[in-house]
Amino acid sequence: MIISKLSIVIPAYNEGRTIHLILNKVKAVELINDIQKEVIIVNDCSTDDTELAVQRYTNENPEIEIKYYKHNVNQGKGAALHTGISKATGEYLIIQDADLEYDPAEYNDLLKPVVNGFADVVYGSRFMGSNPHRILFFWHTIGNRWLTLASNMFSNLNLTDMETCYKLFKTSMVQSLKLTEKRFGFEPEVTIKMSRIPHIRIYEVGISYYGRTYYEGKKIGWKDGVRAIYCILKFGLFKAK
Repeated sequence: MIISKLSIVIPAYNEGRTIHLILNKVKAVELINDIQKEVIIVNDCSTDDTELAVQRYTNENPEIEIKYYKHNVNQGKGAALHTGISKATGEYLIIQDADLEYDPAEYNDLLKPVVNGFADVVYGSRFMGSNPHRILFFWHTIGNRWLTLASNMFSNLNLTDMETCYKLFKTSMVQSLKLTEKRFGFEPEVTIKMSRIPHIRIYEVGISYYGRTYYEGKKIGWKDGVRAIYCILKFGLFKAK
């Protein structure tokens, strides 16, 4: 598979303190086969200096292609991803959080099954392989595994980490989906809907995870877990469009 450009979609909400650090990591990555990078940042109406941080970084680093979009009203991570996905022009795109929990140095690990002609979609799993994984919350881990199991029951996949941030999609495929979830329900919705594309090839690779505590800025909470269960039933059991 020949890929000329990878779109990197970064939803951002109040990430002014760290977004330049993740952009440095994205910039430093040299993709296999000389694949070019297109960085798409969607600011979901941040109340901090996220916009100024992005503008400053763009001015200081003109050599990296950065496309910047802003929501005038806070809509949620899923909505920011909808915007970013719609603007992607690379043959493939990957989702990258604006914090430092996931390492862009592992993009090539996710790209290899695609470049070698095996995959259309690649998920980066925090729960497989021997990569570094920060030890944090027991119940979050149990919740993630349970949500993945429930999602697998309806998608007929055997993923180990449905809730992972690192999802690499063939752009035309994910752009063909009608995605409606505006918050963290994006994860089960896109997974279940993607699984229904005829003859789709989905792979998983192990990735590292440098998780944050709530004190450090983690945003997902128990209400998002409840919404994820609702979405699994909505899109899996009742096959909502």
